[in-house]
Amino acid sequence: MTQVQSAWGAAPSPQYEALAARFRPVFERIRAGAVERDLQRHLPHEELHWLREAGFTKLRLPQELGGLGATLPELFGLLIELGAADSNVVNAVRAHQGFTEDVLNAADPAWRQRWLARVAAGDLVGSGFSEAGDAKVGSFSTRLRQTPEGLRLEGEKFYTTGSLFGDWINTAVANDREESILVLVPRRGAGVEVLDDWDGFGQALTGSGTARFRAVAIEPEWVNPSLERFSYSTGYYQLVHLATLAGIGRALADDVAQRVRERQRIYSHGNASRVSDDPQILQVVGRVRSAAYGAGAIVLQAAAALQRVYDATGAEAKAQATVLANVEVDQSVSVVTQLVLDASTELFDALGASAARRTEGLDRYWRNARTISSHNPRVYRERAVGSYAVKGEAPPAFYRIGAA
Repeated sequence: MTQVQSAWGAAPSPQYEALAARFRPVFERIRAGAVERDLQRHLPHEELHWLREAGFTKLRLPQELGGLGATLPELFGLLIELGAADSNVVNAVRAHQGFTEDVLNAADPAWRQRWLARVAAGDLVGSGFSEAGDAKVGSFSTRLRQTPEGLRLEGEKFYTTGSLFGDWINTAVANDREESILVLVPRRGAGVEVLDDWDGFGQALTGSGTARFRAVAIEPEWVNPSLERFSYSTGYYQLVHLATLAGIGRALADDVAQRVRERQRIYSHGNASRVSDDPQILQVVGRVRSAAYGAGAIVLQAAAALQRVYDATGAEAKAQATVLANVEVDQSVSVVTQLVLDASTELFDALGASAARRTEGLDRYWRNARTISSHNPRVYRERAVGSYAVKGEAPPAFYRIGAA
């Protein structure tokens, strides 16, 4: 069924449905096992393999490199659909898709060619930026040192989302001169250990735990010649979270509608002999679905702003488009977050107490949405939007976390 036929609105492009048709059978397989994976804490290794085989990790690559040449709105439309299948899986590929944007926008032609070829060959990249220790904001305790034996990496990272499933870990470290640099680390290299020790109550299957590096040998070609990320990276990474939330909204809306449709037991003080005919229950279902619709529409609108940055030519035009895109994403954060968090609670108003059973899996929608919403706190995004509206101040281009 197309996006229009499902009443989720127009597709982000004329060719979107043909592109989505390639992945929807995979999304359905992923969704079929989502509740069991959540209950059993079963990591989605196989599911990520299915996505790799289908070419999902090469969505943004040019067709001449074996990719699908998807636009950013097309990518985010697919991320919403994947989020409806399992929000954990979106988070697990977030770093890889972001790294692909980095490479597509890289100024160094040799670096760009080398890593585009690796992504085209099917390599999967995870993340390793944050540190849980006492490193100061904007600095890193993880070190890349020049030794008589060559470059060696030492240190520890946390929130290494996707790295447990990947071939490479894209990480930021300090060199001997205390400069921050970006490095690709082979996931299965000697001295690399990635732990599944993320114990969050939501998004538990994203592989977001600890990565340890002990005298890891690093080849010079794995060191990024530039510290600059793609200009719209802040908005991009936040919008992936919003696409995930929109996907959660769609999934819970479909779930509650199906359960109301099939429910036989009624309350004596209800309004109909069948739950599916009770106008108050139908109102709840409608409110939840409307929230999901609004969340998805907002995400695709913001994705179009990111595409305008990607398409902009000239430094001034790109800088202006970046500021506007960051404002659009920041404006989206609170609205999408509130819509989906409210919907993930209100869905229970349409169902009986049996819906609270763990085996039903409905609690995962709130747990996952609440966990995603805790990244990059929305209160700061609201302040940034206010500062732009009142004083014309551009939102921060990059966000960092660490000790004061």
